[in-house]
Amino acid sequence: MIGAILGDIIGSRFEFDRGDKTKDFTLFTWESEYTDDTVMTVAVAEALLKTYGMSLTSLDEKKIKDDLINSMKKWGRKYPFAGYGGRFIGWLMGESTEPYNSFGNGSAMRVSPAGWLYDTLEETRRIARWTAEVTHNHPEGIKGAESVAAVMFLARTGHSKEEIREYVTREFGYDLSRTCDDIRPLYHHVESCQETVPEAMTAFFEGESFEDVIRTAVSLGGDCDTLTDIAGAMAEAFYGVPDELISECFMRLPDDMREVLDEFDELVHPDHYITLCGGMQLPDLGD
Repeated sequence: MIGAILGDIIGSRFEFDRGDKTKDFTLFTWESEYTDDTVMTVAVAEALLKTYGMSLTSLDEKKIKDDLINSMKKWGRKYPFAGYGGRFIGWLMGESTEPYNSFGNGSAMRVSPAGWLYDTLEETRRIARWTAEVTHNHPEGIKGAESVAAVMFLARTGHSKEEIREYVTREFGYDLSRTCDDIRPLYHHVESCQETVPEAMTAFFEGESFEDVIRTAVSLGGDCDTLTDIAGAMAEAFYGVPDELISECFMRLPDDMREVLDEFDELVHPDHYITLCGGMQLPDLGD
C-alpha cells in the first residue's frame, strides 16, 4: 500500500501532462503531495481492516461494502479538496450510497490494500471486486481493480513477471503487447481504467526496481498520479520499497493517515515497516 501512496505523491506534480515524459527527474520536491488517490487508499485500508483475519465464508458482502462506503465518505469529507473527480465528489458529499456505473481509474488506484490482505487469489479478486462495485460498478471499473489486486497477489507470492503478464492477458484481456516507448509519444491525460491500467502494468513489467518502475510510469505522462499509484502498488508487491522512500512517504502524510498505515503494516509487514515508520519521530503535519 505504501508503494501506491508513494506513486501518488511522486506523480502528483506531473498530473495533467505537466511532465517532460522523462525518467530523469527529482523524486521529491515541495510540490510532491498526496492526492485523492492516497485518501481513498487509506479509506479502503481502514474498511478492510475491520474484517481482517475472518473467514470469507462468514463475511457478509453487504457488511464489507457498507464498511467501504462509510470509510470512503468519512475520509473524503475530512479531506474534501484532495482532487476528486466530479461524479465521485458528488457521491462522497451526497446522501446516496448507490454506485454510478463508473469505469474511471479511481477503482484501480484505491485497491492496493486488497492486494495484500488475503491468502488466496480467489479471495483477493473477490474483495477487490467489492471495493470497486460500491461506486465503479461498470465492467471496466471492476476489471481495473480486480486485475491490479491480482497482479499484486501474484507478485508477492513469488511469480515471475512473465507468469503475471500471461495471467493478466488471459484473465482480463488487456493488450500488454506495447512497450513504454510505444505508449509514450501519444499518451495523454485520460482517467479511464481501460486507458490507465494497461499502461501502469507495462511500466511495472519494464521497470527493474521499485524506483525504476516509478520513474518509468511518470515518464509516460497522462493521469500521472493515478498511473504511478497503480504501478507503485504492483512494484511494491514485487520488489518491496527502499527504507528511505518509506520515510519520505510518512513525512508527507498527516497523523491520522499514518495511524492507519501503521496498523495495516503491522499486520502485513510486521518485521519491517512498523519498526521503521511506527517508531519514527516525525513532524506533526496536522490533519
